[in-house]
Amino acid sequence: MSEKLPGRKKASARELDAFVAKAKALSNAEPGQQPGRLLFAIDATMSRQPSWDMASHIQAGMFRETMAIGGLSVQLVWFRGFSEFKVNPWANDAQALARQMQPVHCLSGRTQIVRCLTHALKAGRKDRLKAVIYIGDCVEEPEGELYRLAGQLGLSGVRLFTFHEGNDARAERCFRELARLSGGAFAKFDLNSPDRLRELLGAVAVYAAGGRQALHDHGRQGAEAAKHLLAQMQGDTSR
Repeated sequence: MSEKLPGRKKASARELDAFVAKAKALSNAEPGQQPGRLLFAIDATMSRQPSWDMASHIQAGMFRETMAIGGLSVQLVWFRGFSEFKVNPWANDAQALARQMQPVHCLSGRTQIVRCLTHALKAGRKDRLKAVIYIGDCVEEPEGELYRLAGQLGLSGVRLFTFHEGNDARAERCFRELARLSGGAFAKFDLNSPDRLRELLGAVAVYAAGGRQALHDHGRQGAEAAKHLLAQMQGDTSR
């Protein structure tokens, strides 16, 4: 059963304008540096087919909204089948990201979370990668190796935000631990909670663009999803 977010306070147009202005200032505070980067990893195996259309629509909408903030590049990574693993180019344009997602459909296969986290570690070394979003419903790999990689991400300053679909108890336990070890956060969602997923993804994007302070400000504007993430995040001193 999905967790419920507390009722969300409606923000006025003036408050939203103030938040966007603040996020832009944070993300552009250091001229000459490349924008914050967010890695978006998705399980596209067959078990996720029922929710794929919903998730694709929400994810595309999240990209469009975060591009308005500025200072954010997103890389889409997905896996399916028994060995297919795709890493798309970094993109600053929401339409380009939408085009990358449109042809993807689910195929039977096993999870490749180790490959996702290994790629994130490499990206963290050479790029200004701040956060990783992982969306999936199960885990079919050794947990120890996954935990080791999550811990390395945390040590390198990259936060892992895991979003679990469904009721697989082992996957939920593993996803929670992956988020904790990296200093990130965990959340559940299902087909009946599209608004929850949209708000959570948007909150992570705000963090990737402007850091912890931007996420804190987002929460002060009434975004309960931001408060949910901040309550779990540990050891992050970025501003």
